[in-house]
This record gives sequence, C-alpha cells and structure tokens, in this order.
Amino acid sequence: MHSNIVVALDYADAQDALQLASELDPSLCKLKVGKELFTTAGPHLVEQLQSRGFQVFLDLKFHDIPNTVGKACEAASRLGVWMLNVHASGGSAMMQAAREGVDKSGQEPLLIAVTVLTSMTQENLTEIGIHTPLQQHALHLADLAHQAGLDGVVCSAHEANSIKKAISKDFVTVTPGIRPASASLDDQSRVMTPARALQMGADYLVIGRPITQAENPLLALQAIHQEIRTHVNQND
Repeated sequence: MHSNIVVALDYADAQDALQLASELDPSLCKLKVGKELFTTAGPHLVEQLQSRGFQVFLDLKFHDIPNTVGKACEAASRLGVWMLNVHASGGSAMMQAAREGVDKSGQEPLLIAVTVLTSMTQENLTEIGIHTPLQQHALHLADLAHQAGLDGVVCSAHEANSIKKAISKDFVTVTPGIRPASASLDDQSRVMTPARALQMGADYLVIGRPITQAENPLLALQAIHQEIRTHVNQND
C-alpha cells in the first residue's frame, strides 16, 4: 500500500524512536529522521527502521560548500534511504553537487530541497534581508531546485499548488506543518489539514506530534487516513 504520510520521529534517542516504530504500520506511513535523532543515534537507527519495513526520509537539510554537500549526499544515499534533502538557499552549484553525489551512490533516493521553512513568516524573511513576498521566494527556490535536477521540494502546503503549476505536476512536494483539524498549531506558522494539503497539490504530508504524542499512535495515524478518505469521498 502506498502511503503519503511521513511521521516525524522528533525524538532525542533511538529507544523512543524504535518504540514508536513498533507501534506503527509501515504500510500506513514512512518515517522521518531529523538532525537531533540522527546526531544521537546515527546510521544504525536508519538501518534498524528499514529492517522493520519502513521507508526513511533522512531530513538533514544539508547546506554547505558544494563539494561537502555532494559527498554528504552520496554517503546518505548509500544508507538506502527513500529520500534526503538539502537547503535550496545553498544555491544552484550546491544543489547540482548534491545531485551528482546521489547519482554516484548507485542508489535512487528522492533528492529534494527545502524552500522556506514552515516556521518562517514574511517578517522573518525581511529580518534576514529577503524582501521578496514569501510565496514568490519559495517558488523561485523551487525553480532553482528543478533546474539543478532535483526531484522536488519541501514547502508549505500553501505553496504546493503554485509550485506544481509553475514547474510540473510530477515535481514532488513534501509538506510539513500538517495538522488534523482537532490538533494544536504548536510552533508552525503556516499549517493545513491533511485533506486540504493533498487537495492543494501536496504529494507527501509530514506529521509529527498529532501522531507521536497521541495516546495510541496507530489509531491516530488510522484516523488521519480516514479523515483523508472521507474528504475524498465527499468530493467525488
């Protein structure tokens, strides 16, 4: 079964991550390993999750000089991950090096670029000297990623539709900041419900606390699938 839900393993150690994985079904979700967890648990955790049948999104957001990023992406790809990412703001040369690194690995993970973090607002962009409207800036970075040969981008669901229209319906959009209607916003500024995000062109939905902090994570995951199915059926 194909699942477009990616559960964010925002934990500080491998034990908690593996405990959650034991409570989930790999046919219903993929898993995201970010910087904190990878720093503490390393490649071995990725291998453990994959041995349990999960596809892993290695969310390390590489951003450095082109040579360093290229080698990092090659090494990450050799772990057999399903997807990895870089920061589009690193520029075209860096993203092209990332593409070359992945291609050298002999593996075929999706390589995507972060446009504008979902915690960022227009005010935050202005603070760092970017005066372009947020959605326009996200679209510009997505276009750079596409030109560099990447498979898609991490973006807010609010930008997914415009990115698809401007670039290609096949250009992958991965959207954090997804919250079921009943969930709190936490530290995300630009959020959307799962069904609405898919309607807006999102291909994969990154969901963390509404699942990981639920009393029964599997039931929470199943409820999100049901929410999506209900919405689809109502709009058929």
